[in-house]
Amino acid sequence: MKLFLLLQNVSIDEKVKNAPDSSYEIGLFIGTYLPFVLLIGLAYFFYYTAKKRKNSDKN
Repeated sequence: MKLFLLLQNVSIDEKVKNAPDSSYEIGLFIGTYLPFVLLIGLAYFFYYTAKKRKNSDKN
């Protein structure tokens, strides 16, 4: 597993330097940060629904 993670570790700065144009750079940043944003949104959704369910159980 550690070997796989080391192979996946590629510097974003290196990719930006070798980018053919600015649209590639924009896509690179969106592709890098979008999974984290989606995971945070999903975690908030689960938290909100669990909190809502907990409050409805008290009534």
